[in-house]
Amino acid sequence: MSPELTFRGRRVLLVGTDAGTAGAVHSLLRGGAHVTIDAPAATIGATLDDLVQRGLVTRTTDADHAAYDVVIRARADATPAMAPEASGRPAGRVTLVGGGLGDPGLLTVAGLEAIRTAEVIVHDRLAPLDALRHARADAVVIDVGKIPRGDFTPQETINAVLVEHALAGRDVLRLKGGDNFVFGRGGEEAEACAEAGIPVVVVPGVSSSIAAPALAGIPVTHRALVQGFTVVSGHVPPGDPRSTLDWGAIARSNTTIVVLMGVATLGAIADELTVHGLPPDTPAAVVADAGLPSMRSVRAPLSRIAEVCVSEGIGAPAVAVVGAVAALDVLAGP
Repeated sequence: MSPELTFRGRRVLLVGTDAGTAGAVHSLLRGGAHVTIDAPAATIGATLDDLVQRGLVTRTTDADHAAYDVVIRARADATPAMAPEASGRPAGRVTLVGGGLGDPGLLTVAGLEAIRTAEVIVHDRLAPLDALRHARADAVVIDVGKIPRGDFTPQETINAVLVEHALAGRDVLRLKGGDNFVFGRGGEEAEACAEAGIPVVVVPGVSSSIAAPALAGIPVTHRALVQGFTVVSGHVPPGDPRSTLDWGAIARSNTTIVVLMGVATLGAIADELTVHGLPPDTPAAVVADAGLPSMRSVRAPLSRIAEVCVSEGIGAPAVAVVGAVAALDVLAGP
């Protein structure tokens, strides 16, 4: 599926799913369509299910086709067959591509070229999926998306998939959102490939740690306010045995604090920063779905930012910003 972006305001029904459905849905959403998928829940995959759970897409199994402006049917033969093993074929390579935010316009030229030439594409749910319409017709597309506190593909399995296809002599693309080496586990994937003797090419991407605030009008640095920024993971809360962060040092750093993967733990993080001396009225902001048509942002004092996120229905993926710059909106008019 590769519909053009000409569906603004139209009700579009996708019947069944194929290898291109996730990319088609992203294209339709960006084009302003109202999307419904007519397919059993067990067949739509983690990436599409995430869009359904976030209320961006509707799923049904008994749609009245006449009620929709456009009906697009999946092709039964759309999933390419796996290329046969080639005896004596030299090992392929793995290209780690950071796809930036959900907007395919933020994908680098090198990243787009890698999509066009790859034989196998292994992608996450936050990658710019509508850019996959540029992939080869015979490319094998594998969804290994991880849903926060939901369905996920173990990292060990992802590593094994990359190695298996590359050892079979294929040109493999690992496509992620943001940058592979900024909480993207790209380092682990590169190490797994290196241990198997597989060459790795890295194509850096635009990290959400700076891009998401920027799209909301928040510069993470500002000469009159702050001279640096600190990026941390909020995947586990302060005090958790798995946390290695020194939150006291972070609170005292006098830098903008950017928290990735921290929506669920934001209240605990705010409390910890306050305990270590950050004033409760410190400006804070959270930007959700940055780069997508559903992008939203909220602002509040540090002491209230978590409750405001709950009341406004802000969920992952989101980036939190704490510091004086969070009070700015440099994109707003006078």
